[in-house]
Amino acid sequence: MISFLKGKVVEALPTQVTLDVNGVGYDVLIPISSFDKLPAPGKEVKLLTHLAIREDAHVLYGFMTSAERQLFRLLINNVSGIGPKTALNVLSGMNPTMFRGAVASGDFKALSQISGVGKKTAERIVVELKDKIGAVGGWEASSAERALSDGDQKINDAVLALLALGFKQNEAHDGVRAAQAVLGVDASVETLVRAALKKGG
Repeated sequence: MISFLKGKVVEALPTQVTLDVNGVGYDVLIPISSFDKLPAPGKEVKLLTHLAIREDAHVLYGFMTSAERQLFRLLINNVSGIGPKTALNVLSGMNPTMFRGAVASGDFKALSQISGVGKKTAERIVVELKDKIGAVGGWEASSAERALSDGDQKINDAVLALLALGFKQNEAHDGVRAAQAVLGVDASVETLVRAALKKGG
């Protein structure tokens, strides 16, 4: 498995980049979200990759962030009828945070507006990924829509940690707010999580 490539950008198109890695040229298919983050040709870049092996070709898919690659793999491994091409379309049409929020809230309309994703595919995405994305996705998306101060960012991060541990959203939020009221705004995320866990336990 090729986990990542580090080399110079030779040529970049919205859907594909050619990297020179120690004199070997690799063509890598990318989503538009990764294309937007690429440096200029001649500059070095590290691309996280996923290698898809087909009967007629070995195809490399590249991503600038681990969140993009995780979402790509989540789609191709868990949603029937979605292959790498459609998964790239999803990433090109919606960032990972907003995608998780759309799945968590069952927003078929937003998902079906992505190129290559019709109503039936959008419904399949929600049904097959909702349990895997769950409350964390909804909370993450709603907090991304707000500009967070440092104190609110700590609360947000602590709530996400508690949601990942199985807390309900209102329990997680109330627990973290109560912990911060006692410990003060300078308390670290880890301290807030531990305090909320003790209170919840």
